[in-house]
Amino acid sequence: MTPLAALFAILGALLVGAISPGPSFVFVVRTAVAQSRADGLAAAVGMGVGAATFGALALLGLRTLMTEAAGLYIVLKIAGGVYLLYLAYRIWRGARDPVEVARNGTGNGSNLGRSFGLALATQMSNPKIIAVFGAVFAALLPADRPLWLDLALPALIFLQETGWYALVALAFSSSRPRALYLGAKLWIDRFAGAVIGALGIRLILEAR
Repeated sequence: MTPLAALFAILGALLVGAISPGPSFVFVVRTAVAQSRADGLAAAVGMGVGAATFGALALLGLRTLMTEAAGLYIVLKIAGGVYLLYLAYRIWRGARDPVEVARNGTGNGSNLGRSFGLALATQMSNPKIIAVFGAVFAALLPADRPLWLDLALPALIFLQETGWYALVALAFSSSRPRALYLGAKLWIDRFAGAVIGALGIRLILEAR
């Protein structure tokens, strides 16, 4: 796989994972619905910053393992593949679970700094994100990748995550787009589970 193809494959895999609802998704939804659209957008930026940070850390760790601990890197690929299969199963099984979007009546008003900070804390405290990033990178990054790829990925991850969660904030602050998404949630989650499961299988098969 060429570096450019790997770049698009990684961004696509991470986008699929972001689309499937998890703690970050639910936080942005609740912020946009219960506070304001602007607070939801501030939360989206917080999610982007957190994802870019994890992406940079995962890249740094993988580069170190690939050059200094090849055996441990193989173990990481197998463990990452198993985790992705487990995550795919959880996403598929939870596809019918509803997303709670009801207003909680807090009435706290808009506080963009607080919304950004809580979103960043939510993203940084999510235990699955670093495992997902590490596993996706291990599955799709070429072993002899150029330095520009390591530099471009965190910035593009920030733009992608922020853009996706901004769309979530905009959609869930309006009733009609919210209803359309919730109506398609079952198939969105099942598609996400299938893609993540396929990545897990590939990661295990390529570990050698």
